[in-house]
Amino acid sequence: MTTAAPLRPAPAPGPEPAPAGRRPAGPPQHPAQHPPEPARRWSLRLPVAWPVTALFVLYPVWWALGLPSFIFAILAIPMAFQLYRRGNVKVPPGFGIWLILLAWVVLSGLMLGITAPNTLPPSGSGRFIGWGIRVMNYTALTVTMLYVLNLSERELPRGRLVKLFGFMAVVTVIGGYVGALFPQLKFVAPLNYILPAAIAKEPFVNRLMHVEVAQVQEVLAGEASSPRPAAPFEYTNTWGENMAILLIWFIVGWVVLGRGPRRLTGYLVVVAAVFPIVYSLNRGLWIGLVVGAVYVAVRLALRGRVVVLVGLALASGLMGVAVLASPLGDLLNERMANGHSDDIRATLSSGAVEAANHSPVLGYGGNRALIGSNRSIAIGKSAECKQCGNRELGSNGQVWNLLTGQGWVGAFCYSAFFLWCLWRFRHDNTPIGIAGSLVLILMLFFQFLYGSLNTTLAYGLISVALLARNDLHLRAERREARLAAVEAASAPAAPGARPERRFR
Repeated sequence: MTTAAPLRPAPAPGPEPAPAGRRPAGPPQHPAQHPPEPARRWSLRLPVAWPVTALFVLYPVWWALGLPSFIFAILAIPMAFQLYRRGNVKVPPGFGIWLILLAWVVLSGLMLGITAPNTLPPSGSGRFIGWGIRVMNYTALTVTMLYVLNLSERELPRGRLVKLFGFMAVVTVIGGYVGALFPQLKFVAPLNYILPAAIAKEPFVNRLMHVEVAQVQEVLAGEASSPRPAAPFEYTNTWGENMAILLIWFIVGWVVLGRGPRRLTGYLVVVAAVFPIVYSLNRGLWIGLVVGAVYVAVRLALRGRVVVLVGLALASGLMGVAVLASPLGDLLNERMANGHSDDIRATLSSGAVEAANHSPVLGYGGNRALIGSNRSIAIGKSAECKQCGNRELGSNGQVWNLLTGQGWVGAFCYSAFFLWCLWRFRHDNTPIGIAGSLVLILMLFFQFLYGSLNTTLAYGLISVALLARNDLHLRAERREARLAAVEAASAPAAPGARPERRFR
């Protein structure tokens, strides 16, 4: 017994099959007869890269809520979950060096009860809280770097990441104006009313909960106080180093890669940034910008971009003359002539080196309160010397913080990681490559002047991830070009075809 398929009715007459490569002709239809397109379904699913977008776009909100030191750890949770689901995680060059630093930050907790030379004996629970926050933030920033590196170009294009940096640069410029014009503006963060009283009273946490747009300090001679912009960051020094890093990426996204109105807007924002930059009285920021201009000039000269180099020199010269001829010039000259913090920095730096020499392997787990001041071990804070009294070793720069907290091993690993990445990406001559390398140079420079946790180190590690992604993209392009060249060379030429003329 056989089973046959049921007979099918003869097909209705229709248009003849179209030749290969063409669409079959069909009966003409009136536009009204076309079936309506299905409506797009609105989804509550967030984009894959939403933690990065939330980190940048909503950062002013996190700052106002009192979360600048905790938001990285909070957003690192969904980032780590996504990395876990991906399985195979790419890491940046020199990541083994960075892992040693992470291990040392953890192991240095064993030294929290040891007294460093010329410092007060450690006491209270604050040292453990500070160490725990430090471990948490180093881990969270590492997760952030890996997360950005492992996002695909579709999930987070490199150009969009540069624009996110540029957005934060604009926010920082606006914060600079607010801090300069309204220095007395301050408020208590809403998070302060939620935290347990024991945690909220800790000096580190208490400082974060009292949000200020500027730090009013004694800087210039003859002035009781000088307001220095800080918003949207905790300290004016943090504002300065972040301003330098973010401005680099802003120039790449809006000036170098921008066109038409976007480029014009970029020039206007750069000019507008001059006022808060000078008004911040931040010498490290000023020197960092000079270092950046020299580095870019050298890279352009090596590539033979003489016209661009001349334009950069003229623009920098004109801006410098305009600043010096304005009232900002007097402010700049007066700040350079008044290095009120130089003696304090020298004392803290030598103290950090001495502490590292006494505990070179693990350090002391965190900062230590210095006995007395830079003037004398018997001089404390008073009306005549408000700058005196028990300053903390490790508070005057990231390298000094690491020397005190994690010894010579921690300080070496931090510098070695950024130096290795700088060497690894030295041949990247794209705008992203030059800008990212400049950020790494500034990270190495600022470590002697300012602390990096949290935002500055986050921007530095995200820049490493952006450089690594750009390097992978360039490698893929070169690989495709080699394959195309091999295929073109192996393909037989058509009879009678003339060789293709190449223009250089």
